[in-house]
Amino acid sequence: MFQTFAYYATVFHRSFAAYTSARLQALGLSFGSLFPVIYVGKHPGCTQAELTAALGLDWGYSQRSVTRLVEEGFLLREKAGRAYHLDLSEKGREAFAVSHQVFADWDRETLAALDDAEREQLLFLLAKVTRKEETSPCMTR
Repeated sequence: MFQTFAYYATVFHRSFAAYTSARLQALGLSFGSLFPVIYVGKHPGCTQAELTAALGLDWGYSQRSVTRLVEEGFLLREKAGRAYHLDLSEKGREAFAVSHQVFADWDRETLAALDDAEREQLLFLLAKVTRKEETSPCMTR
């Protein structure tokens, strides 16, 4: 078995994606739509350009994702001047609430073998590594 961070990151990503997809499927939301819904929920009235930049998405992918989320009734898109502003619909607010709960539930299940101090230490160390990666020249956008 591999003993690298990359290996465990991949295992956790697959586990989280499968868990989240199963939970969101009942709402008709895909794993790929999770983060746009969360972003708009936390930034009501944002523009698509803001969403695209904040999530580090390709413009074409962002356009297709937003169009699909509008068509499926999760997002509302309103033109104001030259830009479209995004907000959650009622269905989108429900998906936003479920999406937040999915993170907490997956953490609780996945980290159940750790006590409170171990969980706190793990999250502290992961945050430390994340901050280092965010300032790395290869992570700059």
